[in-house]
Order: sequence, then C-alpha cells, then structure tokens
Amino acid sequence: MKRTKRLLVIIGAAAFLSSCAMVKSPLIATLYTDVKAPVAVTSNSNSYKVGTSEATSILGIVATGDASIEAAAKSAGITKIHHVDEHSTNILGLFAKYKVYVYGE
Repeated sequence: MKRTKRLLVIIGAAAFLSSCAMVKSPLIATLYTDVKAPVAVTSNSNSYKVGTSEATSILGIVATGDASIEAAAKSAGITKIHHVDEHSTNILGLFAKYKVYVYGE
C-alpha cells in the first residue's frame, strides 16, 4: 500500500512539474524562441498605423491577455487592415509571450 501511494505521489508530482509555457510559433525550440512571422495580408494599400495586442503565460499554469487581431486593431484605431504579423517568445518553457501586430489605416 505504501509503495502504491508513493508511486502515485511521484507520478502526480512529475505531471504537475512538467507543465511548461508554450506559445504559438512557426518554430519551437526547447531553450529559447524569438520568432517573427506573417499572419495575413489584404489588398488595402495604406499601413501607416500599427496596433498591438499580447498574451503571456507563466509556467504553463497561468495565461492571460488578449492577443486577438481585433484588440490590436482597436488599440490603434485601425478600421482597414493592411497586414498582420506575430511575434512569439519562449524562455525555457517558463515564460512565453505571443504578440500580434496589425498594420493599416
């Protein structure tokens, strides 16, 4: 009985401690990720405004933020989107940030 309890505790601790902060990215690395990539492009011609939105994760336990295209467009008052880019950062699976950039007028 003691051995079974000990095994369950070890399995539970391993499952809890193995959580990590991951973020959407075209490439993923174990130690460090810092990647910028395109998301979308439209036929609108002007892109003199830039809006951003972001979400962060800590240890894969707590994740907060609004990294939507809508939130990024609202932050700069953009009504016509030209293109959208993303930037993802991950440090040792402990901290992750995902940022969206919306360009338009």
